[in-house]
Amino acid sequence: MDVHKHSHVLHETIEKLSDEASYNQLFHAYRDEEALPSGEVLKEIVDLCRAILFPGYYGQARISIQSMRFHTGVNIQTLHSLLTQQIFAGLCFADTNAASCPTDRISMEAKQLSEAFISTLPEMRQILATDVEATFNSDPAAQNTGEVIFCYPGFRAIVNYRIAHQLYLLNVPFIPRMITEMAHSETGIDIHPGAKIGHHFSIDHGTGTVIGETSIIGNHVRIFQGVSLAGEKLPPDEKGNAIRGVSRHPILEDHVTVYSNATLLGRIRVGEGATICGNVWVTKDVPAQLTIDS
Repeated sequence: MDVHKHSHVLHETIEKLSDEASYNQLFHAYRDEEALPSGEVLKEIVDLCRAILFPGYYGQARISIQSMRFHTGVNIQTLHSLLTQQIFAGLCFADTNAASCPTDRISMEAKQLSEAFISTLPEMRQILATDVEATFNSDPAAQNTGEVIFCYPGFRAIVNYRIAHQLYLLNVPFIPRMITEMAHSETGIDIHPGAKIGHHFSIDHGTGTVIGETSIIGNHVRIFQGVSLAGEKLPPDEKGNAIRGVSRHPILEDHVTVYSNATLLGRIRVGEGATICGNVWVTKDVPAQLTIDS
């Protein structure tokens, strides 16, 4: 290719990519002082949450019982500052009704949402303690609970989910999904932040596990790698668009076990104590205590 032809190709490509029709819904027009939430900062926020929730396992500092209050205070203050900034960015990005981001109003809202999230951390620690217990008790290969907290990808994904779910309940835009997708990239476990999951939850191995947005999971539930709690495909609305806001994922009652590579499809209910064996496709309700193996 000669130099003139090369120059022509580049110019033509630039013109095509600059044509408004080509980017239409793919373009975000920034307003003054507006920024998108940062994946790097959100990773720092998740790391701070882990350091607060599991002192001594995460974070840089060597923590003792005597220094616990100091280190917790420092981490909470840093978390509040970073999370407020990121929520502010998400709220600005989501607010498309004004020509410029209403800074004062959204700044106050971001601060309040950050404080509301931080207030849930004691309760979050309590429920995560039950997840640690459930994972350790269900896996003979685990040497101790510390190994679960520090090493297990299933538990790592659950931590991200618990953080993201609280932000989701507070109607924080974008950030909850970004946090669960961070765990998805790291562990191969995809949990939508909108799913409702009870205490004593464990994911064994976990790679390829998918838990959809409207899934409801009870207490003492255990699932394995490759399990899909999948949404039923709904017909489009009268305009041909996807129907949203409909409960279309499975419900798992207490003490259910779902083994590897099972797919549960649609708004079905799996009764208390039921067992779903591996490599099965379930599209109908499962009575309590029943075992489905084909």
